[in-house]
Amino acid sequence: MQESQSPVGGESEKEEEVGMAVREVCANGLCMKTTEVEAKLDEGNIQEAESSLRDGLSLNFEEARALLGRLEYQRGNLEGALRVFDGIDLQAAIQRLQPIAEKQPSKKGRPRTESMHTISQHAASLLLEAIYLKAKSLQKLGRVTDAANECKSVLDAVEKIFYHGIPDVLVDNKLQDTVSRAVELLPELWKQASCYHEAMSAYRRALLSQWNLENDCCARIQKGFAVFLLYSGVEAGPPSLAVQIDGSYVPRNNLEESILLLMILMRKFYLGKIKWDPSVMEHLTFALSLCSQTSVLAKQLEEVMPGVFHRVERWKTMAFCYSGAGQNMVALNLLRKSLHNHEKPDDLTSLLLAAKICSEDALLAAEGVGYAQRAIVNAQGINEHLKGVGLRMLGLCLGKQVSSSDFERSRLQSDALKSLDGAVALECNNPDLIFELGVQYAEHRNLNLALRYAKQFIDATGGSILKGWRLLALVLSAQQRFPEAEVVADAALDETTKWEQGPLLRMKAKLKIAQSSPMDAIETYRNLLALVQAQRKSFGPYRGMDQINDDKLNEFEVWHGLANLYASLSHWRDAEICLEKARALFQYSAETLHTEGIICEARGQIQEALAAYINALLLEPGYVPCKILIGAVLSKMGSKVLPVARSLLSDALRIEPTNRMAWFYLGVVHKDDGRVGDAIDCFQAASMLEESDPIESFSSIS
Repeated sequence: MQESQSPVGGESEKEEEVGMAVREVCANGLCMKTTEVEAKLDEGNIQEAESSLRDGLSLNFEEARALLGRLEYQRGNLEGALRVFDGIDLQAAIQRLQPIAEKQPSKKGRPRTESMHTISQHAASLLLEAIYLKAKSLQKLGRVTDAANECKSVLDAVEKIFYHGIPDVLVDNKLQDTVSRAVELLPELWKQASCYHEAMSAYRRALLSQWNLENDCCARIQKGFAVFLLYSGVEAGPPSLAVQIDGSYVPRNNLEESILLLMILMRKFYLGKIKWDPSVMEHLTFALSLCSQTSVLAKQLEEVMPGVFHRVERWKTMAFCYSGAGQNMVALNLLRKSLHNHEKPDDLTSLLLAAKICSEDALLAAEGVGYAQRAIVNAQGINEHLKGVGLRMLGLCLGKQVSSSDFERSRLQSDALKSLDGAVALECNNPDLIFELGVQYAEHRNLNLALRYAKQFIDATGGSILKGWRLLALVLSAQQRFPEAEVVADAALDETTKWEQGPLLRMKAKLKIAQSSPMDAIETYRNLLALVQAQRKSFGPYRGMDQINDDKLNEFEVWHGLANLYASLSHWRDAEICLEKARALFQYSAETLHTEGIICEARGQIQEALAAYINALLLEPGYVPCKILIGAVLSKMGSKVLPVARSLLSDALRIEPTNRMAWFYLGVVHKDDGRVGDAIDCFQAASMLEESDPIESFSSIS
């Protein structure tokens, strides 16, 4: 049963206009004009119109009604179409249709059986299309709940007719088209009716049942479901146990399920099964960013076929992804490629990101200065608002840049503060900029200005950001105002959530040590250890690798801090136990070797201590505490090794110019070498720095 032109039952207005031009219908090998039928419909004689179709095309009651309803739908008479469709008893018609899956052709009666098979499919196609068009009519009339129920009845009927699923072959194209449209329409109808859990069930039914959908149709459903899971705000919960396969991955929440669907779509694109849809990558970017899995997004970008993205855009986006995942060197290498003279050397966002990455590493800071200066030059026109960001990055890079001479270092520090002040003039309400300016002043030991900016940052953020409290407490500790710093730490503990309290508890323990309260410090470390271990257990087996590494690092820092504390109290046995706990988490660490050396040196085992310090430097060549202690040990071994000690201590000061212990031992070396004037200067610098030495490095919170 078919019309002479392609049928209309779709959603677009263009299809409906084509349908209105249909003037002839065909079924059972017979054709007839619709003029007479339409005339009777115009007169309101539905019964006579139905009789004309039944007599002219040898149709039964349901088939004639289905064809008549389709004609009314094509004519745009939705109310009339509903009146016709309401007369169809779908359940009775389905019962009369034998399940098509049972009709297996026999060898003897193959032609007749195939003919009956085709007739049954045509009948099913006509009836199911009628109910689908009824759902569309109800939708257009605003009765979306009724429309959803009618559309659901189409799929229920299909499952009764094809109870083993729709086969890949010997299926009428018209029937398959109706089924595909109904499967795609049902979740949309439930969403329009605000029945969101029914919509989720419809999506899962569409994707888990055997509807023999084309790749494009299936992709549209998967994308629609992923978008719904991401943005609806309705928690779906995992799929039912009935559809789960042993050993398969089962998403635990909306975010995981949406990411899974979007990655399946990306895979289909890579295999050439569907056309590229840029919105899929946009949704995947959002989803993976929510769970801090930007490295996974970078891998997806790597797999995208050449030609989809411009290579420079791909490099830049991947650089942002890797930077977000903490893989800064990978990101910087990609940015170097994208900023090459033959690519896009003046791309502002790439320059700013490259400068930001370089500002975090003293060895890259000089390179970052170049990127920041180029960014400032290119911050013009519509991008002029980013000039403040460029100045901020320039200030951070200059402040981080290592210099071998005191004069050059002073110039860089002055230029860094000048750049940050310029950035503040452009972005006076930027709290991050206020914080960074406070850190810079603190590192230069301008503690009064640092204190002002720390308080200003807390006021600007309402005390909701942890690093502001930490900066304020560190500045107060540098001013030797330890009780006030402890009050700030306690206030911060009240303002922060449980899982964010680790750095504050560690700081509080060090404040107790600074106030000669070691037992209170031990108790605080125990509380910190309990917090870290509880945090690890709370995530259970579903922690990502980054989370596992962070938890190990946090616990390592606690055991290492306890080891140092017990060593300072000469409790060697307790110190060694804590050190072993730390080694169990990170076997090769400059920090543990440093503490091991301190214990050996305190016991008079100088060679063993020196070996531990040297091994620490082999692991981490820029580890300043061991450079200082090696210099201190060598300074006691006679005049022949004084040049080596002086070189190590000078190198330590090049990396950390405000390290008071480096200045002190360098003064000792100069004194033993007969350079009294230089020794006095070093001792004076050490004394001044001791008066403004914080309990933790200011750079630890930036």
